[in-house]
Amino acid sequence: MNASYFTFGLYFVVLLALGIIAWRQTSNLSDYILGGRRLGSGVTALSAGSSDMSGWLLLGLPGAAYLSGLEAGWIALGLVIGTYFNWRLVATRLRVATENLQDSLTLPDYFERRFADTSGLLRIIAGIFIFVFFALYVSSGLVAGGRLFETVFELPYLWAVAIGTGAIIVYTFLGGYLAVSWTDALQALLMLLALVAVPVFVFFTGDAGLLEAAGDRNPHLLNPLTDADGAALGFLAIVSLLAWGLGYFGQPHILARFMGIRASSDLARARRIAMTWVTICLIGAVLVGMAGIGGLTETLDGADSETVFIRLVELLFHPVIAGILLAAILAAIMSTVDSQLLVASSVIAEDFYKGLLRTEADGKELVWIGRISVVVIALIAFWLAANPDRMVLELVAHAWAGLGAAFGPVIVMSLFWGGMSRAGAAAGMIAGGVTVLVWNPLEGGLFEVYEILPGAILAALAAWGFSRLFPDPEASRKFETMLER
Repeated sequence: MNASYFTFGLYFVVLLALGIIAWRQTSNLSDYILGGRRLGSGVTALSAGSSDMSGWLLLGLPGAAYLSGLEAGWIALGLVIGTYFNWRLVATRLRVATENLQDSLTLPDYFERRFADTSGLLRIIAGIFIFVFFALYVSSGLVAGGRLFETVFELPYLWAVAIGTGAIIVYTFLGGYLAVSWTDALQALLMLLALVAVPVFVFFTGDAGLLEAAGDRNPHLLNPLTDADGAALGFLAIVSLLAWGLGYFGQPHILARFMGIRASSDLARARRIAMTWVTICLIGAVLVGMAGIGGLTETLDGADSETVFIRLVELLFHPVIAGILLAAILAAIMSTVDSQLLVASSVIAEDFYKGLLRTEADGKELVWIGRISVVVIALIAFWLAANPDRMVLELVAHAWAGLGAAFGPVIVMSLFWGGMSRAGAAAGMIAGGVTVLVWNPLEGGLFEVYEILPGAILAALAAWGFSRLFPDPEASRKFETMLER
């Protein structure tokens, strides 16, 4: 216990120090939102990966593997594929386009300038969906943090959530994009260490019987083509699991990393670093869940299954090492929540406050609006996270689907199709976001399909159809010039 307190305390001190250093280098809104577009490929790649994965990488995904076995591997495979194509197809074009379109700092900024929208419609639609789904997404991180502190330090759940919320607010409030990116890169390395160390220790230090024990407990868990009850996974079930990869194209906190890199020429190296990190971490997370099946004497049900990583670490490692590995969970949580808070606050500052309310606001004023927004959004997410029975993976899945469906098809089509119009962009965002919201509560038959799949399909169809019905020559001209280097 004392070792864990010391490790976590030291970790918080490092984050605070980085936040203070970044504060001194943040003078305007471009610095606060995109770090002045001056980050290198290594920091960009690691911060993109860690801000993507969040607490579900060490809690939700191992918990899913613990409950469903190798079936969870389909999620990991879909995410690896999605990561690759996001870096390959979107990264370079988005980096070049946002700089050429009057140095667009946010996605709503990009949409407005890409489609020559003077009405503010695209800015408002995009801002609303970012705010709604990021509130859910941030709350999932706070639930994960609460579960960590509750289990490790035996704190009351609400106090545990409050501590995590407070820590994230402090350094995001101070340093903005620079603090978030620097801390995310550090946290990515810590997550990688943890997800390599635990499976290696379990499977290669004489405890080889754990997989056999998992098979003895339930042989169906070792078959990726069946569920935990032994029923064969159907085509739609596998497609639903793989469809997690579709979400990458529409995650504003990941796309912001592409926009903030020093030069588009650095993206190829960043992609290689990112793919290596993501692949190792996802494989490690699934193996942790599998190790827990045979390695833990107690049976974890429901939300408790998402503590399998914590319980394995406490069981297998010396308290000092355990403290370091458990800090990786905090790293995973904070690396995503801080990025999401920053993007959501930038939307409020740049797209609502400056874009709609006070167009003459200067840089320092907007930075402070962004900082205040960080606090407000974090408090809303804290309220949503107050229920300790909510599962991290379920919250992440819904928010991931909402952002992926609302923005993914529109982003990709806007970067590759000159015929896309303002009406098509608006229709695509609305169709994708609303489909996810409506689809999620429905049950049975086709409605068991993960909501991102129908959401993305309908968004693409709506964007294409409305662009054909309401063509926009000015948007086409923008497309012809925005990718010029």
